[in-house]
Amino acid sequence: MFYNQGYAGNMAARRYAAVHSGARTEGATPHALVKILFDELLIALDATMLAERQNDRLKVSDKQARAMSILFALESSLDFDKGGDIAVGLAQIYREARRLLLVGAKERDARPVEQARAMIGEIAEAWGQIG
Repeated sequence: MFYNQGYAGNMAARRYAAVHSGARTEGATPHALVKILFDELLIALDATMLAERQNDRLKVSDKQARAMSILFALESSLDFDKGGDIAVGLAQIYREARRLLLVGAKERDARPVEQARAMIGEIAEAWGQIG
């Protein structure tokens, strides 16, 4: 066999996820794109917590990097001129979520990631109700 079964399964899952993600973003409104980012962020945070509990350092690192990337994307998409205090507040929450992710990785503890997930979950839920 050319590939390890787990490796081949992971590659297939990644390809499916890429196709699925591309289909979701194609033609999406800006509001829908932000919702997709929130959905993907929550998935990454959940996976980070699970990997932390399983002491899977490689997966923690991978999922943490994904979550950090999405948090940066969300913050960089804020319009501080139009969003005013709300944009500033969201930026602070995204920075706090990144800080908690780093604390969780450093301390090898899922609890800070759970805190970040709770904060982001509230925002994601509110965003979903807007559209």
